[in-house]
Amino acid sequence: MSGSQNTGHGEQGGGWHPLNTPNDLLDWLEAHNHEDEERNEDEDEDEDDDDEEEEEEDEEEYGGESPHAERPQSPRLSDRATINDEGGGNGIEVEVVLEEVVEEGEDNGEGSHGGGAGPVVGEPRTRLLRIGGGKELLVPPGGSLTQREFLALLRGQYINPTIIDDGGGGQRFAWNIGGFDGAKAFPKVPSDEGRKLMESGVFGAYDIRARSRSRKVLARRLLDRELGVNGPSGRRITQGLMAQSMIPSSKPEMVIHYDDPVCCGQFSDDGNFFYACVKDFKVRMYDTSNPYQWKHYKTVRYPYGQWTMTDADLSPDNKWLAFSSLQPTVGIASTDPNDTGEPYSLDLSGDGSSGHLESMFGGFAIFSVRFSGDGRHIVAGTGHNSIVVYDIERRKSLHNVVGHSDDVNAVCFADKSSPHILYSGSDDCTIKVWDTRSMGDGREAGAFVGHTEGLTYIDTKGDGRYVLSNGKDQSMKLWDLRMAMSTSRFEELDPTAVTRERQYEYDYRWQEYEDYQWFPHPHDNSLVTFRGHRVQRTLIRCHFSPPNSTDSRYVFSGSHDGFVYVWNLDATLAAKIDVQSVTKGGPTPRATNRRHRLHYRDTRGWEVLVRDVGWHPNAPMLVASSWSGPAMDGGTASLHAFNENESDEGDPAMGLKVNEKLRPHRL
Repeated sequence: MSGSQNTGHGEQGGGWHPLNTPNDLLDWLEAHNHEDEERNEDEDEDEDDDDEEEEEEDEEEYGGESPHAERPQSPRLSDRATINDEGGGNGIEVEVVLEEVVEEGEDNGEGSHGGGAGPVVGEPRTRLLRIGGGKELLVPPGGSLTQREFLALLRGQYINPTIIDDGGGGQRFAWNIGGFDGAKAFPKVPSDEGRKLMESGVFGAYDIRARSRSRKVLARRLLDRELGVNGPSGRRITQGLMAQSMIPSSKPEMVIHYDDPVCCGQFSDDGNFFYACVKDFKVRMYDTSNPYQWKHYKTVRYPYGQWTMTDADLSPDNKWLAFSSLQPTVGIASTDPNDTGEPYSLDLSGDGSSGHLESMFGGFAIFSVRFSGDGRHIVAGTGHNSIVVYDIERRKSLHNVVGHSDDVNAVCFADKSSPHILYSGSDDCTIKVWDTRSMGDGREAGAFVGHTEGLTYIDTKGDGRYVLSNGKDQSMKLWDLRMAMSTSRFEELDPTAVTRERQYEYDYRWQEYEDYQWFPHPHDNSLVTFRGHRVQRTLIRCHFSPPNSTDSRYVFSGSHDGFVYVWNLDATLAAKIDVQSVTKGGPTPRATNRRHRLHYRDTRGWEVLVRDVGWHPNAPMLVASSWSGPAMDGGTASLHAFNENESDEGDPAMGLKVNEKLRPHRL
């Protein structure tokens, strides 16, 4: 561990003290503090006569030289660590005064800040380690802390590991004591890597003229398309830029109210129907072949549910819907309106090639479920820290792999056309890459690290390359499979050590995540980091925007604050859709009366948490699936469409409120 050295207590120098890892300083201080305590105890117990006798014996054994008499002393903390408020109001600095004995061969003092004679070998000296940069005083200026208080401060919530640019193109760790400077700590916006992706063509057309997307520009592009202006390539670019400009607005076309929270909702790949999974263990299916005139055609009940529904996914041919709960059983229901039979059940708790997954209670919770690209397999993420690959035709688990050290909240396949490469996201803050052809040995093919809290969701672009994740550290990240960390490198670095040894306690289900709790992961291999939304209380989801209706231009997420956030690939905000203010009205009268009469009288007003967002594959509209109500114990699915001018004459009335069967909602 290095730092600026001082030959006197009053000398200036240092500023930030560089660290190899965020916990080095704490470990170092605790270790030497422990040595000091042991040394003091030994000195208290030994009598002077015993010390003299021991020294004489040592001199005889070592040829007249006593190792105890000449033993170099380790640096130790002085009695107090002083906190000064100097430096022109740039924040506080903590001066840790260390006492040590100068050893032979050390720097003779040339070039030191003092400029005088260097330290004498064998003489005691003090050394200052200055740690500063905070903007919020934790103690009054000029105050002081004891060793115990200082170590406690290092363990507290206001001590943050921060990456500091050294001015020469490198970076180093430092403890930021005090307030949080997000402008320095958070990733740069706009992101340079994200801008490169926007210009690459992989995420849609790019207008190098950067013209504003006003109504005039959209109208002109429509005219160019109708007149056949430009060649085929130019027309494709024009079509893509038109799609990019049509982001849905906050004002809804329709709001569907449910008696219970909506857990997830998505369109089919062809856009012909939409499903909504509700906490009452019922899945509602709607005909959306005309995206502006929905029809409810089917409700399927999940008979094996426990507490809530956790996930659902459509088969590649859109004929089957798989859904899960906090049980090891997956339900499979037909999407055919004429099929009125009960859903099939698949028990995923059986034996597989890598072990048995039954917990001490005879099962495990399933948090995520996905069909493979060929529709033959289902992969599930479980509360047993495992990934299960299940063969639907054979009714057998092919792989049961405990691949994480915490709950697996999300799984997905990398490529819609391939059943081999899949991802898993966990509360251990990692994304693991798996190849189903080699999962038998229980080893991942690669890993992504960068989140400092658990993951809530992962989504793939479907091209076998890009993956998106939401994390409880209030950030969303974009990853490239080509940049995945190898298994050997992952084992060598142990990147999860950083998140296993957090300096704070945080439970996303009920606590607020403060900015000062965020810190950059030292081994982050993500491409772009997106921030601004709130990932709290539940496993909030994120997605890539569709290729047809948006030209694959955006990424988006729900949020605890009742908004849908839409970002450009460079991490700048493209749109913020207000769901909370436009869905007010509550659940059906039956549910409202029952809950208010029997359970509570809440005066907090209307609250909304957007848990999932489904963007129509072909039309400029999306559906926000939410928890809503005074206690967020009801639910809504609000349909938001692009509207160039919300006051357009001749448009039908917007904001129709209906119940789950699309019948008018009567207050």
